[in-house]
Amino acid sequence: MTISIRPATTDDLPLIAQLIRDLAEYERLAHEVRFDDEVLRAKLFGARPYAEVVIGEIDGSAQGFALFFHNFSTFEGRPGIYLEDLFVRPEARGSGLGKALLSHLAALAVERDCARLEWSVLDWNEPAIGFYKKLGARLMDEWTVMRVDGQALAQLGAAAR
Repeated sequence: MTISIRPATTDDLPLIAQLIRDLAEYERLAHEVRFDDEVLRAKLFGARPYAEVVIGEIDGSAQGFALFFHNFSTFEGRPGIYLEDLFVRPEARGSGLGKALLSHLAALAVERDCARLEWSVLDWNEPAIGFYKKLGARLMDEWTVMRVDGQALAQLGAAAR
């Protein structure tokens, strides 16, 4: 079995879209998937890419992906990498692909002089939490994720005018 990680290309867009949908299904969030393929293409591969994607393969067959982007730590005064999505197809779990994807991102973070690699995980996803802890990740229990979206985002933005 050969595991490889490669940067995604625009030709991978249908694969990326399907892996995002598969992830959403696993996370019980399929009802929240609203992206348009062409907008996704522009945001990932256009003139100003907002995120990067790597594809994880086993014996040349795509079995997972990681979508990530840079954030910035004011306390560290350095960038970080935020892992938005990590997904390995169920039939490929236990193969080492998930660890390989995370190791690849950790190596990128070191290469790019980032202070950290971080991500969120659903509270109920105990298998993932256990896996991440074995890799040295720690829970940030003292932090709560906040979000403004939809109509609330539009209203908050309108207040700036």
